Amino acid sequence: MSYTTYQMQQPSYTARSADVSEEQAWIMAAQQDSRKFEPLYNRYYEAIYRFVYQRVNDKHATSDITSEVFIKALSSLNSFSHQGIPFSSWLFRITRNMLIDRFRKGKNHRVINVETSALAGMVEEAEITSVDEGKMNRMLQCLENLADEDMQMIEMRYFEKRSFKEIGEILDITENNAKVKTYRILDKMKNLMQLAK
Repeated sequence: MSYTTYQMQQPSYTARSADVSEEQAWIMAAQQDSRKFEPLYNRYYEAIYRFVYQRVNDKHATSDITSEVFIKALSSLNSFSHQGIPFSSWLFRITRNMLIDRFRKGKNHRVINVETSALAGMVEEAEITSVDEGKMNRMLQCLENLADEDMQMIEMRYFEKRSFKEIGEILDITENNAKVKTYRILDKMKNLMQLAK
C-alpha cells in the first residue's frame, strides 16, 4: 500500500433532502425503463469517480471501475428499495465491494491519499499532544499498516469527511457501531505511535 499527501476540495457525497423525492421518481422510472437511469448516473458519477480514484490513483482504472459500478447498479436497480438507506449509500456499497474484490484479485494496487489537514484532525481526535513532523510520519506509518477494513473507516471519516451515519449506511452497520469502530482504530493507532517512539 502506498500513500500520497495532498490538498483537495471536499465534494458533497450525498443528495440534499430536497432532491430525495425527485431522486425517488428517477429510481422508479429507471426500474421501469433502463434508459431513464441517466439522471442518477449524472448525479453520482463524479462522487463515485472520486471515491474510486482516491483508492487506486490511476485515471484509466478509475474510469473502468466507475463504469463497472454503474453497470452493476443498473443491472441490480430492481433490487433497490428506499428503506432508510439513501441511493447514494447503496451505490457506494456497490463501489466498495467492487474495490475489495479487485484488490483481492490483484487487479489494482491499493493507494491511500492523505490530506494533511485530515491527519491533523485525526491527531486531535486521538488526543495526541504536541504534534511534530515525527508524529505525523509515525501516523502515516500506522495508516499504511492498518487492515483494509480499518483503513476504509479512517478514509471515510477523516479524508472524505463523512458522518458516522453515512459510514454506517455504506458499511451496513449502525451509526453507533461506526463511531465505536472508528474510535477503537484511533486508540490502536495512538498506542502504536507511542510504542514507535
